[in-house]
Amino acid sequence: MGDIMKGLKFPFEINMLNEETNNELLQYFHGEKTGFVQVGPEKYFFPYKYKSEAENYYNFKARHDDVWIVTFPRSGTTWTQELVWLIANNLDFETAKRIPLTQRFPFFEFHLFVHPEMKRQFLEENAGKKGNQDFIECISTPGYVLLSTIPQTERRFIKSHFPFSLLPPSVMEERSKIIYVARRNAMDVAVSYYHLNRLYRTQGYVGDFKRYWNYFQKGLGPWMPYYSHIREAFEYRNQCNVLYLQYEEMTRDLPGVIEKISKFLNLKVDESKMDKLLHHLDISNFRLNTAVNGKELEEVGILNKTPNGFVRTGGSGLSISEFQAASGLLDNANKWIQENELLFEKIEHTN
Repeated sequence: MGDIMKGLKFPFEINMLNEETNNELLQYFHGEKTGFVQVGPEKYFFPYKYKSEAENYYNFKARHDDVWIVTFPRSGTTWTQELVWLIANNLDFETAKRIPLTQRFPFFEFHLFVHPEMKRQFLEENAGKKGNQDFIECISTPGYVLLSTIPQTERRFIKSHFPFSLLPPSVMEERSKIIYVARRNAMDVAVSYYHLNRLYRTQGYVGDFKRYWNYFQKGLGPWMPYYSHIREAFEYRNQCNVLYLQYEEMTRDLPGVIEKISKFLNLKVDESKMDKLLHHLDISNFRLNTAVNGKELEEVGILNKTPNGFVRTGGSGLSISEFQAASGLLDNANKWIQENELLFEKIEHTN
């Protein structure tokens, strides 16, 4: 564990949810077996395992040349990861197709969501399949351990959904590159995240969307509250090592975003390969790309097999039908979003 520093005390309180709420959530999120905690003044939500792991993650030693993609879930994370990895690796499409993104761009804190009982179940289901079992062991290894095995001579690409306040302080101290992508359409985020929580057996959500939206508003889901997450990132947007992007901008002007990212990483994209890059990232092709669409997670049973899969439709403003299906839900959502966006706008005007 050479990339874990010693001596930093985790600065926030970690509190178990009250028993009633915890028991209710365990009824609807079958991937977690112990319970849930809330962290710090914003009450960021995590599985119980975070309580024993918080200090290890906080003490992770970042490197100056690390590249972090940080987002709230379902904000174009995978799309951005693939784009950034390709820009930083001279548009090496062959390697990108051969090696899964989960290996090229490790997920820092995913192991927090692999409960020991679920891990045992996954291993039993893959009995006799050594490759699958090795992958399960790898995906359930703490990111702070896995990343420490990468040689100093090799640049690290790291995915995280941690808000800025829970990232290791060394990330800012070392001026590691951070690309944060915010998806400002909260309804799109909630609908996409609802489907993801049903897809991942490590979450195992079994309720309907109306119930899920209620949890989303209350911040009772992994990495929530949503608006706290993006507001924290916004406050860091002027730091020299931070590039703050909006998902809606990426869908509207991807070539322009590619230029921003290239400049931020002090790299250039071969213009003769730009069309190939855009074709590679087009959502219709991206969904079929087994290196990015979670195929290896599906093969070991971490993902349920569904027609939509991990990479859904992309785009923006496509979620309204989910809210229209439940009486009063759309008005409720619009009111909640308006209240939070007003608070966000105050921050924008005072910075």
